[in-house]
Amino acid sequence: MNKDIYVIIEQLDGIIKRVSLELIGEANRLSKKLGEKVIAVLLGNDIEDKAELLIKYGADEVLVIDDPMLEPYMTSPYTKAVSSIIEKRKPSIVLFPATSIGRDLAPRVAARIGTGLSADVTDFDIDKDDKSLLMMMPAFGGNIMATIVSKVKRPEMATVRAGVMLPLEKDMNRSGKIERFEIEFDDSDRDVLIREVVIEAEEKDDISNAEIIVAGGIGMGAAHHFDELKVLADELNGKLGATRPTVDAGWIDKSRQIGQTGKTVRPELFIGFGISGAIQLVSGMKKSKYVIAVNKDPKALIFDISDFGIVGDANKIIPLLIKKIQSYKASKIHK
Repeated sequence: MNKDIYVIIEQLDGIIKRVSLELIGEANRLSKKLGEKVIAVLLGNDIEDKAELLIKYGADEVLVIDDPMLEPYMTSPYTKAVSSIIEKRKPSIVLFPATSIGRDLAPRVAARIGTGLSADVTDFDIDKDDKSLLMMMPAFGGNIMATIVSKVKRPEMATVRAGVMLPLEKDMNRSGKIERFEIEFDDSDRDVLIREVVIEAEEKDDISNAEIIVAGGIGMGAAHHFDELKVLADELNGKLGATRPTVDAGWIDKSRQIGQTGKTVRPELFIGFGISGAIQLVSGMKKSKYVIAVNKDPKALIFDISDFGIVGDANKIIPLLIKKIQSYKASKIHK
């Protein structure tokens, strides 16, 4: 019988990626509905001392595979290791981060053990009748939200994008089991020669974890209007975001793109200007705590998910907002 939710942990140079903590948090939520445990799978070289951190963030147990063969990441040894764990331990659910590594590893593991895989899942639930995992994601180019259910094969497997789920608060009083899982690697498992690893510097202005995002859509009308939108974002101590059509039009850099083919965000406040509210965008920001929308079209879909909406021309409203905010700040200084 398959049981327990396994989370494949991603680490780089011994630093656990935040997305792994997000997946542990989501697995913890699902485990309460299933009455199962959350098992974190930590792979790498000289990384066993990081296992305790995963317990503090919600894992009930940690399986550690610590071997020089696992540093740096290579597809074959990682596939062998994860597949071996699944075949021996028989989990009910396995979650991977939808990073470059996770997207390489997950389908190979799925093929090897003969189960299905749902990619870029944005939400989960448990079927009340048969306890199957319900996996929600945009489909058909983002035109619909699909719910995928695997009724036959186990384990149920999915990759999840960074920023979609919330990690649990770190609990220093939490305890759990840490166990080493031994894999016998040999030279045939090292089927590539890595000559150099180049790590790109993280973006200093990354929007993924921003608490306030001010975003513009194609309704902004032209690239130069984003200059003023950036001023508004700065006044609010927020980050500037954008939709895919504005990126495709060359108005703004792709690093600002939010949505199915961009970044997933969940700020405290999301303010959208000239955004229609197509599912491609909504799938990447729907878990924002508060949403304010400004659009000339009173029937724009963005208003359906907004806490507050303004029907009007974004390019007329933005300078008014900037002036109001600057005036408010000045009044605070003079008091």
